Amino acid sequence: MTENNNIAEDFVDTAAETVPEQTEREETKNEEGNICNKDLNNLQEEIASQQEKYDELYDKYLRIVAEYENFRKRTAKEKVNIYFESTVDVLNALLPVLDNIERAVQFTGQDKDKVAEGLKMVHSQFLSSFEKLGISEIQAQGEQFNPEFHNAVFHEEDETQPDNTIVEVLQKGYIKGEKVIRPAMVKVVN
Repeated sequence: MTENNNIAEDFVDTAAETVPEQTEREETKNEEGNICNKDLNNLQEEIASQQEKYDELYDKYLRIVAEYENFRKRTAKEKVNIYFESTVDVLNALLPVLDNIERAVQFTGQDKDKVAEGLKMVHSQFLSSFEKLGISEIQAQGEQFNPEFHNAVFHEEDETQPDNTIVEVLQKGYIKGEKVIRPAMVKVVN
């Protein structure tokens, strides 16, 4: 029996030693499980936070896209309106000239002096309309040739004139502000 008691005691001692090890493992697992649960909770909170930030940024993005689209449509409409208004301004300046041309046409079979006088009036009125629109003639006769304002179609040799001088204007050029509407067509001396 003593041997059995010794065996039993050894068994109990071994079991007692084993149980605390298992208990420690379970505690470790619990701690690790809690740690994992804490990490999981932290990750879920982080994901939720990032999702909120994403939703907020996506909402801003959608608003910006909608605002840009509205801006694009509005500016396209404004361009059309500006073009229409500027066309109306030009036509309002030129319609009186057309009226006088029509009046002059009525007198073409009659007195030639009246027709000539009418044409001079129409020319004067036309220049007045250009002035109202801010359009002026490009000065060319006797000036130095400038390719930005003049279009040389003829070259002539003349020793009495300085080089690149415009000696004849074949077609007048016009400018509005800094923008050339039509360059003057000229003859240049080399």
